[in-house]
Amino acid sequence: MQKASTKALFDYWNALRGSRSAPDRRDIDPTRIRSALANTFILELSDTNEFDFRLAGSHLCSVYARELKGRSFTRLWHDRDRDAIDTLVRAVTEDHAVALVTFQGTTAVHTRLSVETILLPLRHNGSTQTRLLGAMTSIDEPYWFGVQPVMEQRITGLRLIWPDDVSLADMASDVATAVPAEDLVFASAGAAVPTPMSATVYGRTARRYAHLAVIDGGRR
Repeated sequence: MQKASTKALFDYWNALRGSRSAPDRRDIDPTRIRSALANTFILELSDTNEFDFRLAGSHLCSVYARELKGRSFTRLWHDRDRDAIDTLVRAVTEDHAVALVTFQGTTAVHTRLSVETILLPLRHNGSTQTRLLGAMTSIDEPYWFGVQPVMEQRITGLRLIWPDDVSLADMASDVATAVPAEDLVFASAGAAVPTPMSATVYGRTARRYAHLAVIDGGRR
């Protein structure tokens, strides 16, 4: 975790959940995360089976230079990365993992911005399937930040962590990968989304998308 806001939200979430796999939505007290509030968001599952922004802080709205409430989180990602993002979201909502993602956003005039994002499981009405808590923070803030919106974004690195299992967290740390620069080239219009390849990482089944390794399953 490179940014203080990411660590602040993770530490608050981790303390709040206690022995549970995820805290309840009603437990969240915004006054306890003032330092990260502008970076914090909550996602909800929509009728189209995508995750939309229910709440979005001012900092991440500045990344896209627009209000994000009600907009799709899923559709922010480039077509080539959506399968990987869907896999990460399932790991968070179904297996209660924590997902840490870095991406490079590109504007209409080809300026670039690096952003760190964390996704955390959140319980709502007894289920973790319909809500996600997260934070999004730009790693640097160029002079044009908040004026030139990010139009396309590609994953540059990811990590899955199961906070209650040190060995799995260590594995996730070891397989956290950065995508080489050549994989940042955008797919041409109409290009097919790549099919994940099966792989075995540290004896566990994983899905591999280019240079990204996503471990299936979580705590057992």
